Amino acid sequence: MYSLLYSYAYSITYRYAKDEQEANALTNDSFLKVFKNIHLCKLEKSTNIVNSFKGWFRTIIVHTCIDRYRSKKNVKVFDIDTQYTLADHSENGEDKLSYKEIMMAVKQLSPAYKMVFNLHVIDGLSHEEVGKLLGISAGTSKSNLSKAKEHLRSILEQKMNYNKEHNATIRQ
Repeated sequence: MYSLLYSYAYSITYRYAKDEQEANALTNDSFLKVFKNIHLCKLEKSTNIVNSFKGWFRTIIVHTCIDRYRSKKNVKVFDIDTQYTLADHSENGEDKLSYKEIMMAVKQLSPAYKMVFNLHVIDGLSHEEVGKLLGISAGTSKSNLSKAKEHLRSILEQKMNYNKEHNATIRQ
């Protein structure tokens, strides 16, 4: 089971982790929880037991990441007041940035912003659900998501400007 599901688990933990080492640790912690609690897994009588198990496992993985975040939450990370310029929406960033580049930008967010961004945007939880999981209000979740988007916009703008300048230098 470990060999079959490792890459699945790692792809989830990598979004929440600060680096590859932490993603590996989170992945292994998730598997330990699964192995200790496999008797609690109640698969619905469905045609696809594998997907039902993956859903249960995904919940364990996300909660493992949240637990790690909570254990490191001593530092206040909700008050970053920096001005950022808005992106030029005339360009389509999806055409110019790879998934890996976008995920690297997400990794540069503060832990609080990254957690809210992943839970709301990628995992599809409501702000109320995010707030309940993280022990914050729905309003704080909304605020952190807004600030996370601003930070991502800034990070990606810098990346796009660097690529433009770098490509212009190469052509000369």
